[in-house]
Amino acid sequence: MANCPTPHINAVPADFAKTVLMPGDPLRAKYIAETYLENIKQVNSVRNMLGFTGEYKGVPVSVMGSGMGMPSIGIYSYELFNFFGVENIIRVGTAGGMCDNVKVRDVVIGMGACTDSSFAKQFNLPGDFAPIASYSLLEPCVNKAKEMQLNFKVGNVLSTDVFYGDDADLPIALRTTPLWAKMGVLAVEMESAALYMNAARAGKNALGIFTVSDHLITGEKTTAEERQNSFTDMMKLALETAISV
Repeated sequence: MANCPTPHINAVPADFAKTVLMPGDPLRAKYIAETYLENIKQVNSVRNMLGFTGEYKGVPVSVMGSGMGMPSIGIYSYELFNFFGVENIIRVGTAGGMCDNVKVRDVVIGMGACTDSSFAKQFNLPGDFAPIASYSLLEPCVNKAKEMQLNFKVGNVLSTDVFYGDDADLPIALRTTPLWAKMGVLAVEMESAALYMNAARAGKNALGIFTVSDHLITGEKTTAEERQNSFTDMMKLALETAISV
């Protein structure tokens, strides 16, 4: 395509598979590629946002970091959908548990993504848009999670723009947890609403799969090393979903 390479991705459309896994951390992208893919090729290194393409069980799959927050994943997912011919993006990331029935290290599959962001305003809609996952990815993902006998939940997550807020001693998600939890929101993260909106606008597919890395009610948490390397159930589930579509 004429827009390739972009200021953020130094590649051409042929470098990417039709399905891309997107962890926030580019080192997690590197770990997934090196651990699970064969015949891998690095396809992006701009701003150290590492991207790779290889094969999982003989099927081409790409994996690339998205960075943190909706503005960052908004840029990368927009370019992948609109300039590089990518059809499916599966976000694999961490989230903070917000409900009693969600435990640390559980897998959460994001059927929808509530948000406090103004990202949707750019579309000039006459109301509030509800960002949801694509059923063509959600259904095989849930089926695979059952097959793998994972501890998982399916439901709404919260994509927030703000981590600390004005009160730097108390993360904003912790202050608002009871309000979202009463509506059944399972966990909080910072990217999926923008990903779901970009997919909807481009006529493409998106899904968020998360490992609960910490819990806003119990205070339990995992280490940074665990978050980078150890959430293998989520990674395998995303890869199995990727080759099912």
